[in-house]
Amino acid sequence: MSVKHDIAPMKQHSAEALDVPRVRSDFPILAERVNGHALVYLDNAATSQKPVSVIDATSRYYRTQNANIHRGVHHLSEEATKAYEVARSKIRGWINASLTQELIFVRGTTEAINLVAATLGASLRPGDEIVISALEHHSNIVPWQLLCEQRQARLRVVPMNDRGELLLDDYEHLLQGGKVRIVALSHVSNALGTINPVKEMTALAHRAGADVLIDGAQAVPHMSVDVQDLDADFYAFSGHKMYGPTGVGILYGKKKILESLPPYQSGGDMIKSVTFEKTIFNDLPFRFEAGTPNIAGGIGLGAAVDYLAALDMDAVRDHEHALVARATEALEAVPGVRIIGTALQKAGVVSFVVENIHPHDIGTILDSDGVAIRTGHHCAQPTMLRFGIPATARASFALYNTFEEIDVLVRSVRHAIEVLG
Repeated sequence: MSVKHDIAPMKQHSAEALDVPRVRSDFPILAERVNGHALVYLDNAATSQKPVSVIDATSRYYRTQNANIHRGVHHLSEEATKAYEVARSKIRGWINASLTQELIFVRGTTEAINLVAATLGASLRPGDEIVISALEHHSNIVPWQLLCEQRQARLRVVPMNDRGELLLDDYEHLLQGGKVRIVALSHVSNALGTINPVKEMTALAHRAGADVLIDGAQAVPHMSVDVQDLDADFYAFSGHKMYGPTGVGILYGKKKILESLPPYQSGGDMIKSVTFEKTIFNDLPFRFEAGTPNIAGGIGLGAAVDYLAALDMDAVRDHEHALVARATEALEAVPGVRIIGTALQKAGVVSFVVENIHPHDIGTILDSDGVAIRTGHHCAQPTMLRFGIPATARASFALYNTFEEIDVLVRSVRHAIEVLG
């Protein structure tokens, strides 16, 4: 079977399509110095830096609007509620959801996946199957493992090839038999940067009668996402990876599915009325938003959406694609360096190992040169096992990174090899 990637061909933009110096001026932390060197921040897959507009939006809430939402009739509560719900509306437009009721504020992608596992998973029966991929973050593995243990279901895994691309013939085979109820896939691998063909994989899952959750944490910062076009039943992402605050994220779910699910947590704001005899639960999305939320975080996430919406996301994608290509070529030219993950479709990540040197040692030397990368298994130990390695050094890029920073990265890797080799 031949399956095409759902990512459109790269558009040709001029080098000036994204004004990187202007973008960099929006992020105050990039002016910091580390160990006497200009900061080169290449750990964006873990968390991105924040523009002034996001910092100001969260600060403004605490300075001028601080109050609980949805409950008070006083001015501050009404202002805070309006700002919070305006943010939800902005996010709806950003990912092209049909309704704001389909957007649930959560702490991040991890909580979103756990919410779906706990609610959608309640209908699983012994012998049912859940399909995930060999590329998943632990947050998209462990909840399903626990669910399978609880419901006597079976976890199936889509394998990958040596490039870090999923084997789609194997995926289609796993869907046969009529037992698969849930498919959970990453849109972009945090460990390798592989862009998975999730639109086509979702269509195949639906034909097999399965519901689909997409982990979009690594996709939303790097490309335009249209949840209606993807047709996923659930799409999850985190604010802190897309230039927003930590501790806030979004679970998108189709309204008809969300309405059929039991509550995830109980308490304030997820109820309409409570007596000792019976509780009537609130309407969407509030029935899944128990307790006081991260109000400042939600408002800040709305500001992050505003920031990205003012940019040409095709130009952002092309710029980051060029950064990945430049870093890959330059690192491959360094003796002893091997790139892990060479998929034809990649976004924002270059993972590598250096012969006879542990990635943690590489990361320590790079930090002494002011270069921030991530080293370790990246919460993707099965991916590391597939390549027969314990860990990688991972450089991950954002819209504010430059070719000059890649040159610094490569010089620092050479420095590490000289010191440690």
